[in-house]
Amino acid sequence: MSTTPRWLNAEERRAWLAYVDFSTLLADYLNRQLRRDAGMTHADYSLLAYLSSTPDGVLGMSELAQRLKITRSRLTHAVNRLREVGLVDRREDPADGRGQLAVLTDEGHALLERAAPGHVDAVRRAVFDALTPEQVRQFAEIGEAISDALHRVENAETDPAVLPWRRR
Repeated sequence: MSTTPRWLNAEERRAWLAYVDFSTLLADYLNRQLRRDAGMTHADYSLLAYLSSTPDGVLGMSELAQRLKITRSRLTHAVNRLREVGLVDRREDPADGRGQLAVLTDEGHALLERAAPGHVDAVRRAVFDALTPEQVRQFAEIGEAISDALHRVENAETDPAVLPWRRR
C-alpha cells in the first residue's frame, strides 16, 4: 500500500533548510573553536562535560554512551584515547561486575575548566547573542518538543537494540 508523502510546505521547508544549514555550521564552528583553543574536539569536550556533571566525575559506560548518543564501541575508543593522554580513566563497576565506569581525572577536569570559558563564549556569540530573550525561550521549547517527539517515535517504532547508543 503506497501513501502520498506529506510534502513540506514553503514555511516548513524554509525552517528545515535553516536548521540543516545552522546545525552544520554550528557543529563546525564549535569543533574548530575547541580544536584551536583547547586542542580537543567538540565530541571530546562533550564527553568530559558529561563526566564533570556528576558529583564524583564518574558515569557508567552504557549511560555515557546513551547521553552522547553514540555506540558503546565508539565510546570505548574515545575513552581509551582520552585515557592515553590522562584525561579519563576507566575502572570496573563495583555494582556490576560486567560494567565499566568512565572516570574524569584531575587533568581532564583541569582541561575542561580551561576550555569551558572559551567554549561558552563561542556558544554565546554563535547562538544566544543572535536571539532575543523571547527567541531563546522559544528555541528551548522547540528543541524540547522535537526531542520529546523523537523519544516517542523511538519508543513506539524502534527496536531499542538498533539505537546506536545501545549497540556495541
